[in-house]
Amino acid sequence: MAEYWYNVVTKEVEEDAQSDWSQLIGPYPTREEAMKAPAKVAARNEAWEAKDEN
Repeated sequence: MAEYWYNVVTKEVEEDAQSDWSQLIGPYPTREEAMKAPAKVAARNEAWEAKDEN
């Protein structure tokens, strides 16, 4: 079964890890989920920053 990774350098989804791990977010079960990776990261960062402010 394929895994999908979001490459933060190329801003593209890779099927199975093709780039260096330091450039990848994942794995995700589908290409669609991998495409949502930047939004998920941004939401988590905002939540952590809000928690730090409290």
